[in-house]
Amino acid sequence: MANNDQLIKNRDIVIVGQQPWDVEIGSNCKNIAIEFSKHNRVLYVNSPLDRITKLKNKNDSKVKTRINVINKVADAIVPISENLWNLYPDELIESINWIKNDAIYNRLNKINNKRFARSISRAIHQLGFTDFILFNDNDIFRSFYLKELLKPAVSIYYSRDYLLFVDYWKLHGEKLEPELIRKSDICVANSTYLANYCKQYNPNSYYVGQGCDLGIFTNKQDVPTPADVVKLKKPVIGYVGALQSIRLDIELLKYIAGQRPEWSIVLVGPEDEQFKVSELHQLNNVHFLGSKDPDTLPAYINSFDVCLNPQLINQVTIGNYPRKIDEYLAMGKPVVATLTEAMSVFEQHTYLGVTKEDYVALIERALAEDSETKRKDRIQFAATHTWENNVKEIYKAIEQVSPAR
Repeated sequence: MANNDQLIKNRDIVIVGQQPWDVEIGSNCKNIAIEFSKHNRVLYVNSPLDRITKLKNKNDSKVKTRINVINKVADAIVPISENLWNLYPDELIESINWIKNDAIYNRLNKINNKRFARSISRAIHQLGFTDFILFNDNDIFRSFYLKELLKPAVSIYYSRDYLLFVDYWKLHGEKLEPELIRKSDICVANSTYLANYCKQYNPNSYYVGQGCDLGIFTNKQDVPTPADVVKLKKPVIGYVGALQSIRLDIELLKYIAGQRPEWSIVLVGPEDEQFKVSELHQLNNVHFLGSKDPDTLPAYINSFDVCLNPQLINQVTIGNYPRKIDEYLAMGKPVVATLTEAMSVFEQHTYLGVTKEDYVALIERALAEDSETKRKDRIQFAATHTWENNVKEIYKAIEQVSPAR
């Protein structure tokens, strides 16, 4: 069995998943791929283009690139860095998720998987990959049969979101995801909740933690307070991130603001429609500051006396690893958040509440207890949540079924 410092080296790894390499937003799997490639050869496979996307978005530059690859006028394999390549699949798949009949859907999905597998096989052959590890980033449908079709040395299913709450994944995913978990050699998850979910179907399921890009939040305690915060009344109780009513508790925020009108409640980020029409906008001590450039977020967090994650508990949120908490802690800030199973890894460094009354009491406690020692402890703890450590835990899980050679 590997110890914490042991790495898997000189292996070939194929990564499939939902997010292509050319997506603008950050992706766990892209960071994991980069970390894998420090010691192994890695092929990062974009999801294949489907027919409806081709027809509806044919003028999109990313779709044009994929069409060119399919038409053999552009290279399918693009080097990213040493030991890391990106594959644009050169076969089109059919858009089938609307089909409700299980037998018809499964037959067509197997055809899609065969097309996808052919593209990957050609790339594997071209790159000379052998005895490879297949790492599936939460792709239930398009990668369902890849273990059988590609015959990897080790197949891994990576669970980082509970997808079955979303209608697109729920229709067929309720049947297919448990089976995909069951037939994978191992499952790894970025939250304890999702690891336990996977363990229902596969005993070789492991919590591997979460990596974070905390560079912009490190050593930023001396940045000046932003102009739209500097005149606000202290203490400032703040949240940074998308303001989505499916994830955040509007009623809780109203309660906190109403109970403590002397506090400034600051919300930084884009609002969904429910937030835009909420009564929070009528409260004098609630301040919506809108979207900000990512590079300015450390200054906003630094201006808060207490950081919040007023999360609702539902199937969308309960299993998710809250990367936001690491960002807050990386700046040494006291954090009050909703108690969930996924938050258990933070329980020694945050204040976790269940009720709205808990939140008010815990914010007061966080304000009273804050100290230089606590700030240093929070920063040190957040610094352990690196992609390097995350991938080491994945390596340890792989060692359970494929010991180092």
